[in-house]
Amino acid sequence: MTLDSESAALFDHVVRRNPAEDEFHQAVFEVLEAIQPALRRDPGLRDAALLERLCEPERQVLFRVVWTDDAGRAHVNRGFRVGFSSALGPYKGGLRFHRDVSLGTVKFLAFEQIFKNALTGLGLGAGKGGADFDPAGRSDAEIMRFCQAFMTELHRHLGPNTDVPAGDIGVGGREVGYLFGQYKRLTNRFDAGTLTGKPPLLGGSLARPEATGYGTVYFLDSVLAAGGATLADRTAAVSGSGNVAFHAIAKLRELGAKPVTCSDSGGFVHDPAGVDLDVLHEVKNVRRQRLAAYVEHVPSARYFPGETPWAVPCDVALPCATQNELDEQAALTLAKNGVLAVAEGANMPCTPAAVRVFREAGIALAPGKAANAGGVATSAFEMQQNAARDRWTFEHTDRRLKETMAAIHEACLSTADEHGMPGDYVTGAAIAGFRIVAEAMSGLGLV
Repeated sequence: MTLDSESAALFDHVVRRNPAEDEFHQAVFEVLEAIQPALRRDPGLRDAALLERLCEPERQVLFRVVWTDDAGRAHVNRGFRVGFSSALGPYKGGLRFHRDVSLGTVKFLAFEQIFKNALTGLGLGAGKGGADFDPAGRSDAEIMRFCQAFMTELHRHLGPNTDVPAGDIGVGGREVGYLFGQYKRLTNRFDAGTLTGKPPLLGGSLARPEATGYGTVYFLDSVLAAGGATLADRTAAVSGSGNVAFHAIAKLRELGAKPVTCSDSGGFVHDPAGVDLDVLHEVKNVRRQRLAAYVEHVPSARYFPGETPWAVPCDVALPCATQNELDEQAALTLAKNGVLAVAEGANMPCTPAAVRVFREAGIALAPGKAANAGGVATSAFEMQQNAARDRWTFEHTDRRLKETMAAIHEACLSTADEHGMPGDYVTGAAIAGFRIVAEAMSGLGLV
């Protein structure tokens, strides 16, 4: 599938207006390509510059973050917050603290969030933010000071009905707690619904840390069920070893699969007996070591430095680390080894060439727009609890999460069927999310 002339002209316009933002370009192209069947069916979707407006953020905030380390040295970082679409509700999306964060990274993530949030059906706009700050090796006090400096600038742009950040890579419950504390100090308000992913005592939702990983596996389970299969006794290759990967591995094991890999930026572990969650937690969260230390506790496992896990034979693959981590060669290897389905736990982890390989091979690909929507769905649940001064049980929240992922799966599958692309989750997710946002934008007028 390629772009028609009008979509191609729009894409060229986006590239010219946003130079050197390759990830954003990739995200826009993938959506424009996937929604071609909808545009052919309903040319009115181009009216009132709807596509042009969809590809242009509503606001972009860039700011300086000045903080001091434990030795008293001053540091300067750059902070970002992009509000891409508020057609369905307040801007909603995480904050990422990582040395490689740039405006292009944040814009790509915020653009992806538009369709992901729409698919949840929970009244969420789309935004994303972060900073080129690396929390690795920093003390709690240094991270607190950075979070306070970051929020000092950002707080004026936030609010439970305006923009609601959450966590992402490098931003967990600790960081969200520090951010919320500074927000509370500056505004003199306990607006718990202004940030999600908070510790439970500060209004955080139970099951929120687990939600993205759990949701990815719930979606994958629905994909297999649609083809008459189950996760029971399936071998799974998982990338990453952070929050998403850890809880995806946990849910895979609970549903009877055997996850045999995990990874970090240095390489990957292959544990033929199945990844030991207690050991993984000890290495990554307690001792804060590199993943290579896993094999010191599990001698039967092997660590492969500088490699990715996709050459390990598996029935299902879950890329849960970062964008563009699974390339064409990895996809060809997975296809050769007979993989049945791939579920994206990260945002855009498969390159365009890898996506083509999976589609041409007839391998079910659950895109991140759908498969990793569990995190933001549970953030919406947290906002509901905060607004009502309520607290849901873990079981209730998990049940709502599972129901939401099942509904997203059904929307993707039925939309793909409707547009003559049966079983194509990439097309189904993009069109289903796009139609929801397009209808809302049209209803609001030219704003």
